[in-house]
Amino acid sequence: MSHDIDVLVLGGAGVDTIVHVPELPLPYADSYMVDSGIRTRAGQTGDFVALGLSRLGMRTHHLDFLGDDPEGDLVRALHREHGIALTAIPQPAGTKRAVNLVGPDGRRLSLYDTSRAHADDRFPEGTLRTLAAAARHAHVSITHPCAQALPVLREAGVTLSTDLHNWDGENPYHEPFAHAADVVFLSAAALGDPERTVRRIAERGRAQVVVATAGAEGAYLLTGHEVTHLPAVPPPAPVVDSNGAGDAFAAAFLHGWLNAEPPHRCALYGAVAGAHACTVPSTRTDAMSRDELLRQVASFETP
Repeated sequence: MSHDIDVLVLGGAGVDTIVHVPELPLPYADSYMVDSGIRTRAGQTGDFVALGLSRLGMRTHHLDFLGDDPEGDLVRALHREHGIALTAIPQPAGTKRAVNLVGPDGRRLSLYDTSRAHADDRFPEGTLRTLAAAARHAHVSITHPCAQALPVLREAGVTLSTDLHNWDGENPYHEPFAHAADVVFLSAAALGDPERTVRRIAERGRAQVVVATAGAEGAYLLTGHEVTHLPAVPPPAPVVDSNGAGDAFAAAFLHGWLNAEPPHRCALYGAVAGAHACTVPSTRTDAMSRDELLRQVASFETP
């Protein structure tokens, strides 16, 4: 079957307001002076995955709700600038937004505005089916109402991936995503036993591959019932912000996976792209090109 879309990205479109703070956690004070400025830019998890995939040469289409507001205009402009196809469903509640507090070491605390959606929001089924029929693969964000789209995507026969982010392994909200996807990404930050969690995801769902990223501690890769701990890739420059590192990892991993690369090589792609993302200031929207990714990957594979 011929496909016009390599990856359909669902959800995760929005804007972040970036505030650099002197430390995290931030001690209570009546006020802080922010010399570096407070800036708002387009780019949440779905935007960053779509951007990363597009930069790597994958034909990418992004579907989500957007408001008729300045924040939505920023998201639309980001997609136009990078040539990423976007289908924006009108959202009267406005575009998703968040505030990211970023510490000097690049760690962040994100505050998400959950008022920009309604419980009965649904992607139009006709639009979803048309896009799914044209796609090889769908990457599903955990933002509402993506869970309700999972049965339609499964029926369409596309392979699925998702990023559970900082799931603790227990919150039931994440389980439909974890159990429906063929490739599952998550952060190990909230996991007491990452190996146990990745095995449970594979046992209870349909995942062929599960990756729990652990920042400077590397990642845990489950494939073929075997869990391997993989070392981290050193960043090519000083770490300034970890925001978007997981999205970059997912995009680069999927680039390899959709091109039939072995899972361990896909994980190296992800590690290299994630390390690069940590060196990009949070006020910029940037991603590695395919040529740069392959060049850096080759440097780690050379004996």
